[in-house]
Amino acid sequence: MKQRILLLEDDISLIDGLQYALKRNGFEIEIARTVQEAKECIAEEHYDVLLLDVTLPDGTGFSVCEEVRKKGNQVPIIFLTAADEEVHVIRGLDSGGDDYITKPFKLGELCSRIRALLRRAGASQPSPSSTLACGDLAIDLLGSRVLLKGKPLELTHAEYRLLCLLVRNAGRVVTRNVILNELWDGTGDFVDDNTLSVYIRRLREKVEDDPSHPEHLITVRGFGYQWREVSE
Repeated sequence: MKQRILLLEDDISLIDGLQYALKRNGFEIEIARTVQEAKECIAEEHYDVLLLDVTLPDGTGFSVCEEVRKKGNQVPIIFLTAADEEVHVIRGLDSGGDDYITKPFKLGELCSRIRALLRRAGASQPSPSSTLACGDLAIDLLGSRVLLKGKPLELTHAEYRLLCLLVRNAGRVVTRNVILNELWDGTGDFVDDNTLSVYIRRLREKVEDDPSHPEHLITVRGFGYQWREVSE
């Protein structure tokens, strides 16, 4: 069965190119040209990936993403944006998005990112019950749940994956390249460092008492990041 993609986009010329390329790559694609249309489609149909333009005539792709996540739907989401400024990156990640790509983009790059997200989504399905524990941090791998000092953390899918990677390697330095390739499944070359910096900042805001002076998620300048045990 072909994997289904919902494209929320109002630029006809871009729609035509994307529709052609995605179909050539084996995907089934449905088009929504407004936020309202997209919400109606998502309510009625199942999709494997959502491609959401940021600016639409009746709103933004961010609002669609937020509504999807509030309903507990973890479908992979990629934002299509004309701006790669940090504020747009932060807004997309905060709303629950998994990735973003800046227009104009190469169709081959977009297809690679879509496949990477689909592989990660499949790999994150529940497997044998297990828990990662590190100091006062506990990660329930079966339930994709994180507890810090007994209290649940609200993490996006990407933040959860990043935290798991760091905790699995607690006490060791994980390079930026390793993180980029692990989080984006080998397509890290397409992702600039700014995106990873935003993920790190947002994760620190959730796990650190003082994000400006982190004790657990440490930057090792010139190399990458290191997770230190959470302790009283």
